[in-house]
Amino acid sequence: MKIYIFCDLEGCSGINGTRFTVPAVGDHHRLQLAGRFMAGDINACIEGAVLAGATEIIVRDGHSEGFNVTRDEIDPRADLISGTTPRQRFADIDGSDGLILLGYHGKAGTVGAVLDHTMDTSWQNCWINDRLAGEIAIDAVIAGEHGVPVLMVSGDDKACAEAAQWLPDAVRCEVKKGFHCNGARLPSLEKSRALIKEKTREAIANMGKCKPFQLPHPVSFKVELTERRTPFWDERFRWVDARTWEITGDSLEKLFFAQF
Repeated sequence: MKIYIFCDLEGCSGINGTRFTVPAVGDHHRLQLAGRFMAGDINACIEGAVLAGATEIIVRDGHSEGFNVTRDEIDPRADLISGTTPRQRFADIDGSDGLILLGYHGKAGTVGAVLDHTMDTSWQNCWINDRLAGEIAIDAVIAGEHGVPVLMVSGDDKACAEAAQWLPDAVRCEVKKGFHCNGARLPSLEKSRALIKEKTREAIANMGKCKPFQLPHPVSFKVELTERRTPFWDERFRWVDARTWEITGDSLEKLFFAQF
């Protein structure tokens, strides 16, 4: 059984704001802690997957440029993908029995969510087939294009509520309660990681209920930026207004990477 774990940082245990994620406002100690917190959540998830019968586990360091954890910090029973994977959201995901979205956050503008955003702080809103979406939805759709279902989503209570709207059959693992983009109620790391381990086992046992997320085609992907921008003149893109572009095609993954 092959399980793929894609880990973001903002929704990990112990993370409560930008001091852990942005060097300009953070401090060296908290930035180091962020990587340790992320590694702790990943290892709890790996332990749960092994106990549930996984025989191959791939972990993707999915925050920013993918250099948040080091190989020696991660359980040796899993392979780690770090750094750049050009034009691939989930490198080597094909053939996986399920995907776990670990450490996720609410979409941009979610009231009370810890570090809410969608992909980039330059994005105000994002729509998939005219439905307002965040990273949970984007990644569920891309994984679905590879035939892989999302089994579990972990993060704060707002991320879990968002996951319930898009992935009602996936297990949700709430590791903190958000009050503000820079404020949360944080259980102990031990309690949160025990929950991740338990919920991972539950999610894999629940695998038969989860199906790859499928969208009708063609797929429409639309992004509203936080500031107006001179349009890039590419015939694939339709500019709705000075801050909003839309692109349509047969694969969300291809549309997502078309902007880069």
